[in-house]
Amino acid sequence: MTKYHFSIQLLILFQLSSIISAIRKDIGFQQIRSCRNTVQGRYLLSDDNGHVCDALSVDPQSRCCPENGSRFSCQGCNLVSQCCNSYEFCVSCCLHPSRTQEAQVLRVKISKPSTAVSYTSVFDFCAGRCRHNSESVVHENAYLSDFHHCFSLPSNSSGANYTQLEARLGGINVVIGKQGESCDSACKSYGQSCVLNKLLVLNQCDM
Repeated sequence: MTKYHFSIQLLILFQLSSIISAIRKDIGFQQIRSCRNTVQGRYLLSDDNGHVCDALSVDPQSRCCPENGSRFSCQGCNLVSQCCNSYEFCVSCCLHPSRTQEAQVLRVKISKPSTAVSYTSVFDFCAGRCRHNSESVVHENAYLSDFHHCFSLPSNSSGANYTQLEARLGGINVVIGKQGESCDSACKSYGQSCVLNKLLVLNQCDM
């Protein structure tokens, strides 16, 4: 074998090695994105990343909403009362780390103390809390207002304190009525109007 042929073989071997190396560097496994979502509304849903989308836009494989929309949206929510007029936006708003502290919600009990278990994630808390909230109903069969999807911590949880309750009464003038007098009557006598969804806050013993 001549020196010339040996050089050609080395060159071909080097080129093949470079091609194989380049191919191996390009090969990789993309991480499969997966989401949990509310799967409740007829038209909208919220995923555990805080995105809201319509049912037709959700990815059928990952079950995630498109990321081109706003995240942690509080559309239709009252940030003082922490209540919303839409279940899906309640969940999205609740998922914002500045509004819901993971360390607090993981201590919240789901049911009565004797059979209680804790939430396993912030998404579980938000999805469950926004769906049914005893503090947003009156007489156990009617909502206090259209803003009945609430994500505030339960009043008997360790995370709820006087400061939070005081914030929920921001802008409200408290008047004292006579025994048996309705909220409307008591407020009208002072030239005010009754705000029904604040009565449960006022009637808490820890105030």
